[in-house]
Amino acid sequence: MMNARNKPLRNRAWNQATAPLGRPGDRGAVAASMSPAAPRAFGNGSLHALADGNENARLYAYESGVKEAFDAIVPTLKQISALQHEADFEQRAQQIARQQLGFALPQMLLADAWVEQLDMRALFAWCVLETYQRFCDEVFTRDPLGNNSEAAFQSLLQECGFHMLDISPCADGRLAHVIRYVLRLPYKAVRRRSYAGAMFDIEDSLEKWVSTELIRFREGVPNTADEPTRYLKAVVYHHSSVDPQHEGCAAHGSDTARAARGGLERLTAFREAVENTHCCGASIGCMLIGLDTDTDAIRIHIPDGDGAISLDDYFDARDMYANTRRMNAADAERWIAEQVASRAPAASEGMARLIGQLLINNISQIEYVCAYHGGQYRDIGHAERFIGAGIGFEEVQLRNLTFFAYLHTVEEAAGDLDVGIKIFTGLNVAHGLPVPVVVRFDYHGEVPGARERAEERCRRVAEALHARYRDLSERGLLHTLQAIRDIQGGGSIEIMDCSVNVAAAGAH
Repeated sequence: MMNARNKPLRNRAWNQATAPLGRPGDRGAVAASMSPAAPRAFGNGSLHALADGNENARLYAYESGVKEAFDAIVPTLKQISALQHEADFEQRAQQIARQQLGFALPQMLLADAWVEQLDMRALFAWCVLETYQRFCDEVFTRDPLGNNSEAAFQSLLQECGFHMLDISPCADGRLAHVIRYVLRLPYKAVRRRSYAGAMFDIEDSLEKWVSTELIRFREGVPNTADEPTRYLKAVVYHHSSVDPQHEGCAAHGSDTARAARGGLERLTAFREAVENTHCCGASIGCMLIGLDTDTDAIRIHIPDGDGAISLDDYFDARDMYANTRRMNAADAERWIAEQVASRAPAASEGMARLIGQLLINNISQIEYVCAYHGGQYRDIGHAERFIGAGIGFEEVQLRNLTFFAYLHTVEEAAGDLDVGIKIFTGLNVAHGLPVPVVVRFDYHGEVPGARERAEERCRRVAEALHARYRDLSERGLLHTLQAIRDIQGGGSIEIMDCSVNVAAAGAH
């Protein structure tokens, strides 16, 4: 279907050097003007000693480059659409596409434009799905997200008394960047499964816990089973500081208290499931995190020594940022550690240390949003570009790029998918554009028959999606891309099929 080896996805934003924060006339001036007595920037180009200005610049260049590639699709297709009855339409259309999108368009969708209207819905879906594939290639071959700190993070995690961090954020695209950006963690070292409302599947998590403990027992990875470390499960719910009544979590009716309570109830049930089904003191650690999707500031709810978590009392990273903004790095770290210790005296030393580190990490993201987005995002609502359905998508670490629906079958995730379709009905369908869905299943290549099973799951889920949303599908308002990836192979995704090809073939 697609040529995955066109020029790199990076555009001009990738190579632009970011101006020092706070210089008049650039976006950094927004952050500098937040306080009349704002401090001067530190040596790394940041306004806070604990913020990494250099990494912020690199991550912003990556984010803006990827999103500009997706956002160039509609204006490019509008330009092409205006030319469809010109004599040299096909040549001019391809020239425009290569210049502005970086790839050629399918010839079969252009050939009959002189007779019939261009199928702009199919072209739009094809461009989105092609851009997704190129974006994946970029991540898997060039590592633009920088994932070099896996060993250091794993060492820190074990020093804090844990051997695995398993995070379940809400499937909302405004949380898709929670690992690499918001928490500044190496995404390959953290297990992520997203669910609508962060209401994760307890049985699935229990299965992952068992698998992790078995690997520790049999292989000593990441440490041996006799090491006194635990599995840490975290939930990330979300809320909106700008429009809390409307832009909070849709699965919880934009009710922040309800979202937090739902996450805590799910964590408690998971801990009880582990303790009730396995003997010999089996236990897990739990963490409840709230994310303001308008500013990316987190709140971490305060735990006690027995694992109970307070719904009403939490550490607010925004407060930590404000109170340490004029301190040097050593004093700021010390102040945050003291705050955590004094307000969570019953928490284990390791849990307190990890909480402090996550709060420190989030300071970089708070400054990121101040420097590049004026303190809060313009798109406080949904602005996702496609739905990701299946198992995989570790490379998607960008805010408002993807709505996730982790699933094995459409039936089991019908609720999550319906939420995603509802979101895209407003984003795309209301404007005559289709819903692009990437159906993907990653597999372990060393397991006999794994590839064939992944292919079959792709076909089954894609067919079920077109059946469940038949009205959209028949009107050309739902298109799917089927992809698989060998986790052990280390390469990019492999394309199996795309409904755009089928639609185009049916038109001839």
